[in-house]
Amino acid sequence: MDEIPHNKLDVALVHDWLNQQGGAENVLLELHRMYPDSPIHTSFYDPTLVDSAFGQLDIRTTWMQRLPLWRKNHQALMPLYPFAFGTTKIKTSNVVVSNCSAFCKGVRIPKGALHICYCLTPTRFLWNPENYLAGEQAPAAARVVLPSLLKLARRWDYRAAQQVSQFVAISNAVAERIQKFYGRSSMVVHPPVDTDRFAPTSHVDEHFLIVSRLVPYKRIDLAVQTCTELGLPLKIIGTGRAEKNLRSLAGPTVTFVGRLPDHEVSDEMSRCRALLFPGEEDFGITPVEAQAAGRPVVAFAAGGALDTVIEGETGILFSEQTVASMGTALTRMQSAKFSSERLLANAQRFSIENFRHAFGMAVSKSIEAHRDRARTMA
Repeated sequence: MDEIPHNKLDVALVHDWLNQQGGAENVLLELHRMYPDSPIHTSFYDPTLVDSAFGQLDIRTTWMQRLPLWRKNHQALMPLYPFAFGTTKIKTSNVVVSNCSAFCKGVRIPKGALHICYCLTPTRFLWNPENYLAGEQAPAAARVVLPSLLKLARRWDYRAAQQVSQFVAISNAVAERIQKFYGRSSMVVHPPVDTDRFAPTSHVDEHFLIVSRLVPYKRIDLAVQTCTELGLPLKIIGTGRAEKNLRSLAGPTVTFVGRLPDHEVSDEMSRCRALLFPGEEDFGITPVEAQAAGRPVVAFAAGGALDTVIEGETGILFSEQTVASMGTALTRMQSAKFSSERLLANAQRFSIENFRHAFGMAVSKSIEAHRDRARTMA
């Protein structure tokens, strides 16, 4: 094992896929700002579906880029990702950072290089398929072969995880999953949130707010049903394949507004009574954004919300994903008082500046541990 020279980091970044713009892609852009000379290796890339900033970067795709199917349904290509990354060799970099929620941790790295996996989550549909696939539509034939495919993919994913030099988890919940599924310890570095984009306002409306992709596992249905049953005003920002079903559940107090520009989302955040966060997320950026806008959060007490929402100080947590449990939390929120200063201070813990410092420290510690192993083996 070779030592990594001081002040001579040659970093490569790896990402699962670049065909959508979300929290993972925002993290990737921030990592690239930290290491601006880094190429980005990914399975495939559609510049029309991601932030235009990616168009200025050195993006290197696998052979999957030549397959037409990923543009319509990249989930259906699940059996191919292990082969795509397993045949991708990074040739020269001495530090590889994989920004991973699926298979990119399996990329092949140079001999003696350090591989840091910034783990957004152990692959959800492999290790927790019941929750992830609940509410999804799948052909009967797919459901027959799926268990066997998942078993093989889990075996590959576990082996790939053992080749990682150091895991860095985005939340304590993810760190627990890494230990459970991979048997590996990890450092925790919360992802960056652009807290400067938000500011409190003196005018607050009565409605609750959701800002989310409308997909089944995010449990927007629970918020819709609860607000409908209690007659509470709810505004939903976002679109997705679950929208038709959500509209069928919604009563007259629930309003769907679709996608909005960032500046309008920021304004809506600052004016809502509270943000609702009914699903279990690996981290969850919107609760931090709401607090940066001076507004509290009502969240399911699981996953990343346990890191970002402080019960009674920056929001209210409910313990069960039921209408009764969430309804009790919403009723409490009607009369609760929160300090804007406390909300803003908590949000700042997750700022971009704090992320850069914490992730930089994690890289430095990983390099030192790597050097110690190299000296021991020399």
